[in-house]
Amino acid sequence: MAKILVLGGAGYIGSHTVYELIEQGFEVVVADNLETGFKAAVHPKASFYEGDIRDKSFIDGVFEKERVDAVIHFAANSQVGESMTAPLKYYDNNLGGTRTMLQSMIEHGVKYIVFSSTAATYGEPERVPILETDKTCPTNCYGETKLAMERMFYWAQQAHGIRYVSLRYFNACGAHPTADIGEAHDPETHLIPIVLQVPNGKREYLSVFGEDYDTKDGSCVRDYIHVCDLASAHVLAARYLMNGGESDIFNLGNGVGFTVKEVISCAESVVGKKIPFKVAERRAGDPALLVASSDKAKGVLGWKPRFDALDTIIATAWRWHSAHPDGYGEK
Repeated sequence: MAKILVLGGAGYIGSHTVYELIEQGFEVVVADNLETGFKAAVHPKASFYEGDIRDKSFIDGVFEKERVDAVIHFAANSQVGESMTAPLKYYDNNLGGTRTMLQSMIEHGVKYIVFSSTAATYGEPERVPILETDKTCPTNCYGETKLAMERMFYWAQQAHGIRYVSLRYFNACGAHPTADIGEAHDPETHLIPIVLQVPNGKREYLSVFGEDYDTKDGSCVRDYIHVCDLASAHVLAARYLMNGGESDIFNLGNGVGFTVKEVISCAESVVGKKIPFKVAERRAGDPALLVASSDKAKGVLGWKPRFDALDTIIATAWRWHSAHPDGYGEK
């Protein structure tokens, strides 16, 4: 079976992808600097290397020790707010790391890479659902660096024959059904774990940023996609490339939008408790509506979300957060 190198495999989506790869019989190598990832999230059957992909000698060493067939790349800073106050950090890590890693891939003859991209590459959508062919005009530095990384893969293909799949996804959420791994960010910025911090005793209430959007209840609408469904798409994309597929870009989402208030209401049903919230000012740059069309991923990759019901997604998250109120604890 093929051997896959997962960069950032100790992080949230990376760790779930490692579990999916191992369940499907792949050999897995994880490289992570543990800046935001956790050693405890790495599957015990995966080989683990602690280091930074900006360090050429480190990534060369991994490629020399492990004859990998493909790379899945999650190793990037990903906080929108932070990217606006520390843009050079994002250019250094996201673009600098990717450049160094691609150079090493070329030198070691590794031709296939699956890239964790983002809906933030689109910016304010021109229409909903968003298609892969729609205009890309990021409104934040995080989205700008991810788009630049996509272009780096494109030009590396032109010059060196690297083949890539870029997966642009929407709101990742949920946890592994076993509750062995889940979401643990500090600070947490994702809606579902923040909502669940209230019944978990971690906050008194949550803030709903704006209720005057042109939506059914005035709060923002987002497309929530279970982390295990994202993981399966990365595995399908790696198989697609190794089986001769051409470089391409795919959206990943459920194609259904839920408002912030609907998420809160659903979470109340799942946990059996009232979840108080207060309405706050809109956040700058928050679009009213973000929903993906995933028809292309379904048609080309054969991808099909398994955890597409919102209550199922929240239930897996609650199982993890209630059992691990402090996440993984110390790194």
